[in-house]
Amino acid sequence: QVQLVESGGGLVQAGGSLRLSCAAAGGGSRIYLMGWYREGSGNQRELVATITNLGSTNYADAVKGRFTISRDGAKNTIYLQMYSLKPEDTDVYYCNAKELTAMTTIRGYWGQGTQVTVSS
Repeated sequence: QVQLVESGGGLVQAGGSLRLSCAAAGGGSRIYLMGWYREGSGNQRELVATITNLGSTNYADAVKGRFTISRDGAKNTIYLQMYSLKPEDTDVYYCNAKELTAMTTIRGYWGQGTQVTVSS
C-alpha cells in the first residue's frame, strides 16, 4: 500500500516559480513510476510530467522548458520545479504513483492534490 503526500502549492504572480513535492510512503522498490497531473478542463486529469525509477522523464508539451521533474529514489519522493508560471497553469496538481505488486499487478495511487494559483 502506498500513501502520497503533496506539498508546495500556493499563490504566485505570473512569471514566478514554485516547487511541488510528493512523498510516497510504502511500496519501496515496487514503485516504478511517479508523476504529476493536473485537473485540466476535461473530465480526466492531464499529465504534466512523469519520471521512472530509472530516471526517464516525460513532459506535457504545455510545460516543456518551464517545468522540471526530479526524483529522490532513496525516499521515493518527487519534485516539480515550475518556473515562468502562467495564469493558465492555475489548477489542482496531483501526485501519482504506479506500483508493481508481488503478483505482477499494477496499482495506481493518487495524492489529495495541492492548489497552484498564478495571478496576473
